[in-house]
Formats: sequence, structure tokens, C-alpha cells
Amino acid sequence: MENDEVILLDFWPSMFGMRVRVALAEKAIEYEYKEEDLFSSKSPLLLKMNPIHKKIPVLIHNGKPVCESFVVVEYIDEVWKNKAPLLPSDPYERSQARFWASYTDKLYDFGRRVWTVKREEFAEGKKDLIDPLKLLEEAALGDKPYFGGESFGFVDIALIGFYSWFYTYETICNFSIEAECPKIAAWGKRCMKRESVSKSLPDSHKIYEVVIEYRKKSGLE
Repeated sequence: MENDEVILLDFWPSMFGMRVRVALAEKAIEYEYKEEDLFSSKSPLLLKMNPIHKKIPVLIHNGKPVCESFVVVEYIDEVWKNKAPLLPSDPYERSQARFWASYTDKLYDFGRRVWTVKREEFAEGKKDLIDPLKLLEEAALGDKPYFGGESFGFVDIALIGFYSWFYTYETICNFSIEAECPKIAAWGKRCMKRESVSKSLPDSHKIYEVVIEYRKKSGLE
């Protein structure tokens, strides 16, 4: 696999793209990063490689596209299986990892509202973020260091991109995730100590700046 051509089409604030970046870093896979400007126009390459959804992230492996973040992460795990397994080998444990990873996408709907509604409309919406996080904290994480137990894995990769958005959610909506979900907050800090995570995720303050700029242009501030 050393001579494989690997290209990632991505948009730097995307939590979905972050999943793929972290997975590639965990496997120590070299790749070419191509930034997509989703605020203006999508590149011809993106439209060609993902003609169905026209979304990032897209992994292009030896000219062949793989789309949708979870599909891409599983593909990476299967193709480069000689290092840092991301999914459990046990079929039942693997099914549970897929279930909880999919559950993390519930957070996206709340995050999208941060872009699109006025601050006074956030009061009731906070519950839509905190409730799924509390369930993840209690039912999936518990007292384990990672969702996979002692090993950083699939569910951790699924959620860690949202962690980089926590500062934006907290600042705009005026609440503390750490106060509501201390185990999730501690988990996030633990993950950020991993080089594969810290070097793959953007600075949380830069995400906040982009969101505030967008909200001002949209007349929401």
C-alpha cells in the first residue's frame, strides 16, 4: 500500500471530515488534502467523485471515490488493517460500535441551528444537544477512558469532531458542556492528547470565528 494514491476532499470545519482525518492519522497514512470551499462553489472534482450527494468528505483511493464519513472510516480500517484497528473484531461489539457511532449524528441537528437561528431561540434547543451527550456518557462511555474501552476507536472518531465545536456551542448558547456532561468533557481532553487527534482537528476558536462571521452576514447577530 506504500505507493497508493490517497486524496481527501474536505472542508476544514467539518466534523464529518475530521473523522476521516483522524482515521488516516491513526493509521499513519500519507495523503493529499484538497480543501473544498463550500461557502462559494463546489469543485468539479467533488461533483465528479460524489455526484449523488455532492458533499464532503470524499476519499479517493487510487482514483476510486469512497463517500460518507462512516463508510470512509470503515474502508480505511479494512484496507489498512495492519495498524491501529478502529472497529472491534468481535461481531457483536462491532455492531454496538456502529450503533453508537451513528447515534452521534444526532448532535449535528443542534449544531446546524447554531448557524441558522437567533440567540433567543437557543434556550430550548440546548436540551437537544445535552440529552444525547448525557446518554452517550451514561450508556456508552461510562467509566472507560474511551468508548471502545482502553483503545481509541470507531465511536471516539465519530464523536471527536463535535468536540472541536463545543466551544462554539457553549459560547454562542451560553452554557457549559463540562458542567452538564463532565465525563464527555474529560474524554474529549483525553482524546486531544493523542497526536492523531490534536493534529487533525482545527482550533476551536477558529471555528467560532467562522460561525460568528457567517451569523453576522446572515443578520443573526
